[in-house]
Amino acid sequence: MRVLIFEDEPLAAERLVKLLNEYNREVQVMAIIPSVEEAAEWLLANVLPDLILTDIHLADGLCFDIFKKAKVKCPVIFCTAYEEYALKAFQYHSIDYLLKPVKYSMLEQSLQKLEEMKGSARPLTEPKIDGFISMMNARNITYKSRFMVKLGAKIKAIKVEEIAYFYSHDKLNLLVTRDGYQYPVDYSLEELIQLLDPTWFFHVNRKLIIHIDSAKEIHPYFKGRLKLVLEPGLNEEVIVSSQRTPLFKAWLDQ
Repeated sequence: MRVLIFEDEPLAAERLVKLLNEYNREVQVMAIIPSVEEAAEWLLANVLPDLILTDIHLADGLCFDIFKKAKVKCPVIFCTAYEEYALKAFQYHSIDYLLKPVKYSMLEQSLQKLEEMKGSARPLTEPKIDGFISMMNARNITYKSRFMVKLGAKIKAIKVEEIAYFYSHDKLNLLVTRDGYQYPVDYSLEELIQLLDPTWFFHVNRKLIIHIDSAKEIHPYFKGRLKLVLEPGLNEEVIVSSQRTPLFKAWLDQ
């Protein structure tokens, strides 16, 4: 089976490759593509794969724009931290919608479903939306409401409402509260973004996740980028890349 992956987070892409190999070592990953533009160009220039695995949020926009630029008639499995795009996803030959972090058992079920569909020689059919909604509601997705941090010899609970941002510094991942206190946490930023409600938190770059209320000022910057002033302040420039700027603006305007 030939698989094409659209994913802009290297660790998430590596995890998908690992899970695919665990399912079947003969799976061929044709390419890992991080952006809408590159994905559309690849599809227009190459033979379609047997399956596409794609995140919703890519480096330069939403993956749905890929399917507007290039006709895709192969099965698609969406792997994302955001469940609000589920119904839209089923417009694009989707056979499943997996919420991150993707577990082997989840991907295995999706791949088995694909094999059964191929074995029956039936084309992809319109999904039963009502049943899908019930399935999504049954998952009852919840996000962390507090983090336990060390305060000397004690352990303290920090509510997410008190958090201004998380950032990486000197190989440490730090939680910073609105009143400026910092605490080390035992999660990577990639793990944190899966635990936090995307309504309130945004993964600005590889070193920073911010709460929506911590962006005190937003300034246009060179080459389509944005410069943020955070509260409490951070002793380094906070830049939103030109690729992530559209996603950041859409997040602020939700």
